[in-house]
This record gives sequence, structure tokens and C-alpha cells, in this order.
Amino acid sequence: MKQKLLHILTLSLCALLLCTALGGCKLGSGRTTKETEQTTYGIDVARYQGTIRWEEAAASGVDFAMVRVGLRGMTTGEISPDPNARYNLQEASKYGVKLGVYFFSTAVSPEEAVEEANWVADYIAQYPITYPVAYDCEGFSDPDSRQYSLSKTDRTDIALAFLKQIEERGYEGMFYGPKNELQDDTRWETSRIEQDYKIWVAQFSPGVDPAAQTSSYTGDHRMWQYSMEGSVPGISQPVDLNVAYFGYDGVEKPKDETPPEEAFPDVEAMMDFTQVNEQVTAKVETNLRDIPSQDTDSTVLYTLKNGQVAARIGVSSSGWSKVIFNGNTYYAVSSYLTTDLNPPAVEPEADDGIQTVFTPVNEKVTAKEVVNLRKLPSVEHADATVVTQLKNGDIAVRTGINEDVGWSRVEYDGQVLYCVSSYLMPAE
Repeated sequence: MKQKLLHILTLSLCALLLCTALGGCKLGSGRTTKETEQTTYGIDVARYQGTIRWEEAAASGVDFAMVRVGLRGMTTGEISPDPNARYNLQEASKYGVKLGVYFFSTAVSPEEAVEEANWVADYIAQYPITYPVAYDCEGFSDPDSRQYSLSKTDRTDIALAFLKQIEERGYEGMFYGPKNELQDDTRWETSRIEQDYKIWVAQFSPGVDPAAQTSSYTGDHRMWQYSMEGSVPGISQPVDLNVAYFGYDGVEKPKDETPPEEAFPDVEAMMDFTQVNEQVTAKVETNLRDIPSQDTDSTVLYTLKNGQVAARIGVSSSGWSKVIFNGNTYYAVSSYLTTDLNPPAVEPEADDGIQTVFTPVNEKVTAKEVVNLRKLPSVEHADATVVTQLKNGDIAVRTGINEDVGWSRVEYDGQVLYCVSSYLMPAE
């Protein structure tokens, strides 16, 4: 009997050692996939990437995505989800991109860290999270941060509390930080963290080839964020690029296999609208759109004309207004709106239906990079076709400017044309 028990214990120990060597399982984790030594390539995304076309991103070779699911406010301490988290989790998974997640923490105690971990575990329970759940803590050296008074040991204890709790909830924990903070325990007690958890290090260098190069961080790390200016099909904004020195032999099942409700992208994800309450009308006329964009992904739903009054409920520093008209919510370019509901009549610049008045100037300008020169001062008018482009170094003479709508009138190559002022700069 003793021999049989010893044999069973020996086999169990061998299995545990093998599992640890392969990196494929942890006691109590409940994971069904095994970790492999395959090098995989991925991205990390948040609301700043806008609405991602995940089918294109997946087809470009993205193996995994670390999705920001939420954050705790640096001053308020309130936990809130990333506005595009559920959409990103849903769509990335749909097109075969394996999922990991990260949470931006400003916890000031181990108890708050445990609260964050439980919030994350509950939030992601219905999604197939195969890659780790990462703890991300930044900005603690800012005097306005609620973490400002914490010591290195305090912060490390808090991070470990999060990671321990997330693993107790059945997920693999990982710690994220920049090289300069992690190296030689500079701002974190990294040597404590790396004993039990993967390290995800950020170190950016231009022109890095992750297939041929590695991070100069000398500590143990399993994932490297090597660029924050990546270009990936399906993503209109710069995106962080990562290489992981591990992969998985399958996809984890959700902890809760109840299908989540369908998620939709947040059209305001890349914009912070300041709440206002005022009546506006069009200076002349302006398009009301379904999303705050003039790109092909937006649809003009109505054209607001001067005299028609809308309620403006939000203004974004990016130049958009959120308005309610006839009971529906729309988005309009702020510079085409006015709070003056009875503006004086103006003479049109040309007989084209566009009433744009220019202040005379006489100065040489060139493009900051490149700008379209149009027949009319509009990007929406049917006749406002692009005649040519002004490139940096090409010289035009600006003869008029309207700062309210942001357009310039220029003379170039013997023609009077119009362009967006913000794309111009004085010519040397």
C-alpha cells in the first residue's frame, strides 16, 4: 500500500514538474489550454483606436489582442469600463484573434486591488480569455494621482494582490510596466513580481524588427511592447505592437458560457464631449451625421439650415458638436453652427450657395504636409471638387481667411481656390 501511494505521489510530482516546464497549467487555474513556446504577435487596444475593423486586423496576421477592459480614475478612484471593451472582445474573438485583457489601476490598497481584480473577472466572464490578464499602473509620480504618496513596496504589494486575486478567479496574471521603471527594481520590486507572474515590458525603439531583435531589458520578461506607433489594417489610429514569447494550443472557454449581449462600437470613443445646454442653428447649412466623422464611415441623416434650431448638448475639442434635433441625436461640425439664432444676412463669396465671408489678407503660405485645393470652401458641397493639391514647399498666396469656419482663399497656379486653414503654414 505504501509503495502504491509513493508511486502515485511520484507520478503526480512528475506531472507537475512537466506542466511547470511547459508553462501550460497552474494549480487551481481551471485552464483547459496549454502554453506553447511559439512566438506570437499581437496588439493592445483601447478606446483610442476608435472602431476597429477586426476582420481586416485578423487577416493581417494579428495573433492576439490585449484589450483594455477598464480603469480606475487617477483622482476620483471610480472604476469604469473602456467604452469599446465589449465590442473589441466580441469582434476580435469572432474573427479568431485570441484575447487577453488589461486593467489600468490606481488602487491605493490591496483591498482596492482585489476589488479591481474581481471587477475585471466579472466583466470578462462571458468571453474566451486565453492570454493573460495584465495589471497596468502608470502616472503614480503625478502629484495629482491618488497613488502619489505610495512607496515602491506599497505599489508592489497592491499589484501582487491584484494578480493573486485574478488567478484565484481562474485567469493567468501578468504585470505591465516600462523598462525604465522595471529595470533593477527602480520603481517596482520587480524581482518579487517576476517570481510568480509574467512580465510585460514596454520599450520603444524606432524601426524594431521583433523577429530579429529583443528588448534590452535584462529582467525576465515574456511579452515585449516594442512600438506605440504601429499601423495595422482595419485600425485607423496608431496602435501598440507586441511580441509574446509564448502561445497557446487552443482557445479558453468563457467562465460563464451564457452568450453576452451584442455589443456595438461607441462612436464617441475617441472624443471627450463637454456637456453644454444651448440652442444653435447653422450659419448657413450643415450636415447632421450619425457619427462624429466626415469619413466614408459616416452617414448624413439631415441637413440643418439657418433658422432651424437644434439643442446642443455636447462639444468636443476635436471640433464636433452633439445636437438633438426633432428628437434625434446627431453630430455636426462645430464651426458650421452658431448660437446667434438671428444672424445678419451676408453676401456669398460666390454664386454657389455657400455664404462664406473672407477677411482680406496677403501672405505666402505652403502646406504643412499636403492639402486639397477646392473650387469652393466646403468638403460637402457637390461642386466643391478638388482641383489640385498643395504640397509642402509649394507656394500659394493667401488672399482671404475665415477663422469661424476655418477656410482660406488662395491664389495658386493662376486660379482662386479654397482650402482648410489648419493644413497651411507661413512660407519661409
